[in-house]
Amino acid sequence: MQVFADPITVNCRKVLAGLDFLGAPFERVHVDYFKGEHKDPSYTALNPNASVPALRDGDFELWESNAILQYAADKMGRDDAYPRDLQRRADINRWLLWESSSWFPSCYVFLVENCVKPLLGAEPDPAVLDAQAAQFHKLAGILDARLARSEWICGDRPTIADIALAAPMHLHVHQKLPLADHPNLKRWMTGNIEKMPSWDKTWVGPGFTLDRSGQAS
Repeated sequence: MQVFADPITVNCRKVLAGLDFLGAPFERVHVDYFKGEHKDPSYTALNPNASVPALRDGDFELWESNAILQYAADKMGRDDAYPRDLQRRADINRWLLWESSSWFPSCYVFLVENCVKPLLGAEPDPAVLDAQAAQFHKLAGILDARLARSEWICGDRPTIADIALAAPMHLHVHQKLPLADHPNLKRWMTGNIEKMPSWDKTWVGPGFTLDRSGQAS
């Protein structure tokens, strides 16, 4: 499998960490997001959305990060990470859809305001952050309630749902996500997700750097 990605982005980190978690061998083809290489016609022929990541497996081509996780889990036979039991799979699918439609857009506001804008020499807009706060707390509360009764999102072991839901908050400290009112969500992110070897291997730091030198471990 070839994965076309820039490891600094939310959905690319999701797929790269997810494939490592699943034990799926792949070749990474770098697509530089900040240079706009995802808009190049040679890439949009693979992914007409002009977004990363995308996957090629022989003659099969696939975009949408959560679909890539589902495909790789089935390809690797990882029924523990993506169970075939009808109700357990439906539960995971529910969270994958919710992440894409609701959780990612809310977390992304904090990423843009507190991480991307300063990198570009602009200031975060407090009005934008304030306008998003109620929606973020509503969604974080849903996750917090789930994690109050479950070690991981879908039970007592990690699944692709955990990787998907963690990705939008992967720079949570620098995004300044307001997690203080959501202790179960914070416990899951800092005590579970960030202890996973696959998450550690795909580390991204402030300024969207991949260089750990000078950074606290």
